[in-house]
Amino acid sequence: MLNIFTLANGRLFQEEIESLEELSRFQPIWVDLESPTVDEKRWIKQYYGLSIPEDAMDEDIEESARFYEEDNGELHIRSDFLIADEDEPRTVRCAFILNQHNADLKSRGVLFSIHDEDVPVFRLLRLRARRAPGLLEDAKEVLLKLFDADAEYSADTLEGIYDKLETAGKKVLSGDVTDAMAGEVLGAIARQEDLNGRIRRNVMDTRRAVSFMMRSKMLNAEQFEEARQILRDIDSLDSHTAFLFDKINFLMDATVGFININQNKIIKIFSVASVALLPPTLIASLYGMNFQYMPELSQKWGYPYALALMAASAVVPMWYFRRRGWLK
Repeated sequence: MLNIFTLANGRLFQEEIESLEELSRFQPIWVDLESPTVDEKRWIKQYYGLSIPEDAMDEDIEESARFYEEDNGELHIRSDFLIADEDEPRTVRCAFILNQHNADLKSRGVLFSIHDEDVPVFRLLRLRARRAPGLLEDAKEVLLKLFDADAEYSADTLEGIYDKLETAGKKVLSGDVTDAMAGEVLGAIARQEDLNGRIRRNVMDTRRAVSFMMRSKMLNAEQFEEARQILRDIDSLDSHTAFLFDKINFLMDATVGFININQNKIIKIFSVASVALLPPTLIASLYGMNFQYMPELSQKWGYPYALALMAASAVVPMWYFRRRGWLK
């Protein structure tokens, strides 16, 4: 899908392009390519003179090749954006090419973004830019606002993680934790730990991208200050993710502790039962001996007497254990 965005009266307007002829009707500041087809890449090459690298969205590209500036003034940034999906949280690699100094006016100051799937941060920026006139001034502002929205999206996701950990914590600290509940809580905590780790990696990547924009001296004074504010917001997110990691570790330890307590209760019951059955076993062993002269061997009451003695020897220890509270 090929979408272009133009500025009119301080607002961002979106147009979905389906042919090269439609592309030539607009002068956008942002061209967004979502899973671009061969034809769409050809239109970009033909109209803007921009070649999209084949490895633009590769995940395994060298770190040193993710942020660089071409001799013709094109700025290349490859950055990850978070998708906090409930079932499958993930990051999406997005490639940005900022075309600043092309002699052809129709491609000067245009931001090109290439990605495989729609990103919540992109939707958030489009919504804000339509509602808030004057939010965007140029292509560089679009890129900065995307990173700003990414930091805010990560902050909102962190708040969601905290709420889910609070729910899990109430279950764990309720005092009546069954093995089934503990397993459910451990699964929920593990999912939040994974998402928290993804956020940590995502904001680190955003910090590197914004720092690269600041070092490239492409920003004016106002945009430079905005970039510094984004970095300050990211620093606050770092401390919050560290706090959540500590909370996750505490809840994991508490949950595993309750599982161990439940297992110890079971082991205690088996231990008590084993001790209680030792006297009857001893009596049965004595009367199982094959000696010729045993006092009860020829008595009619010998067998019921042995059974009663074994039952009494089992009941008395159980009564004693219960009185001491060892069976609770």
